[in-house]
Amino acid sequence: MKKNKLLLALILIFTLALTACAGNSGETATIRIGHKNFTEQRILGQMFASIIESKTDYATDVKEFGGTQLLFEAITNDEIDLYADYTGTLYTVMLNESGENDPDKVKEIVQKEITEAYPVQLLEPLGFNNTYTLSVDKDVAAKYNLKTISDLAEVGPELTLGSTMEFLERPDGMPGVKDTYGITFKEEVGLDPGIRYTAIQNGEVDLIDAFSTDGKIKEYELVTLEDDKQFFPPYYVLAIVNNKAFDDYPEAVEALRKLEGTITEEAMQNMNYLVDEEGLPEKKVAEDFLKEAGIID
Repeated sequence: MKKNKLLLALILIFTLALTACAGNSGETATIRIGHKNFTEQRILGQMFASIIESKTDYATDVKEFGGTQLLFEAITNDEIDLYADYTGTLYTVMLNESGENDPDKVKEIVQKEITEAYPVQLLEPLGFNNTYTLSVDKDVAAKYNLKTISDLAEVGPELTLGSTMEFLERPDGMPGVKDTYGITFKEEVGLDPGIRYTAIQNGEVDLIDAFSTDGKIKEYELVTLEDDKQFFPPYYVLAIVNNKAFDDYPEAVEALRKLEGTITEEAMQNMNYLVDEEGLPEKKVAEDFLKEAGIID
């Protein structure tokens, strides 16, 4: 009799252990996060991971991709669950739209048309606008009295542009700039995003494409040319979540929503600076911001 009771007790313990393991299996699901191959995106990828792991029981896996097309294909093919992109990029590259520069209207168009055409959901912007700029070596700017992009129309044939390959090809990049401003350059050199600043510092190129939140603009004392014809659309950053992840991981979505409207352009530029110039790891910079903002403990 005692043996039977002992056997029943062991069976009960084993059953409860299996149930606990099964119950925890959903809690330890891994959220797959993608990002592009430059500093700001690496920080945002780590920020998404940190806030999800802090506010939920999910694990995360962060993976770097190349440009917009690769990431968008990955999320629509269910290879990743989420990533951060820019309203202007989605508007021009994915929707092939142009002509609208009002931030709210661009956001509304993107949120409506992207979600209707693709199996994804777009959350609200994180707060900052990281628009494209053309940034010039300060000595070159002084020599030619360059203040606006229009000023390049006359002196462009004497200058060498260093740019990412994506910017050289995108409709909201150099092709559109040329059409709008009537600019040509002596040479256009395709560069890896991280090499552009080294190239302009070494005098290999005279100007580069850049993002307004790049920390290196300040570090290298570059002159950012005014987009006086307002060609570049607004590039507000938001999280994109594929439909399956949106439905399966509501706690992760709720955690991401805590970031909406919390990051200023100054804060993002400072985070980029801390990584690029101070050499701090992207994860530490992301977590420090979240803690200072009171978003995580």
